[in-house]
Amino acid sequence: MTRLFLFLFLFVFSATSASAASQADEIIETGIQYLNAPYVYGAPRLQDESFDCSSFIQYIFWKHGVEIGWTTREQAVQGEDVPFNEIKKGDLLFFTTPRRQELTGLEKVGHVGLYLGDGRVLHTFREGIGVTISRVNEKTIWYKRFLFAKRMI
Repeated sequence: MTRLFLFLFLFVFSATSASAASQADEIIETGIQYLNAPYVYGAPRLQDESFDCSSFIQYIFWKHGVEIGWTTREQAVQGEDVPFNEIKKGDLLFFTTPRRQELTGLEKVGHVGLYLGDGRVLHTFREGIGVTISRVNEKTIWYKRFLFAKRMI
């Protein structure tokens, strides 16, 4: 009986992990379709003409039935905390910005992006740049601004 329980637990856990990985791949694929889409601070929600960082993340998750908060700080309090060395494709990475770096707590959070794996993040952050892919490693500004990661799926 114990073996059966262990088998069922591992089977369900494995299926859930595979399902989350598949959903992450689908969300990433949707996000990549918007490369170069224009950045507009305060862009309207749940549309795909232009994005700011949080509306972009909200939109691509929403397209796959995952509802998350409107603002970066609302998104930052959702999901499961993930240490940087354990981030996976589909996790959200939260960053500070030059204007927020001296603040504390949730007020320090100013930017969000989607982890693609292999040290890359999909995000949008400035007019003229739009949706783009950046590196997140020890040599980049994004690594220096990194605050924490969250798993939403």
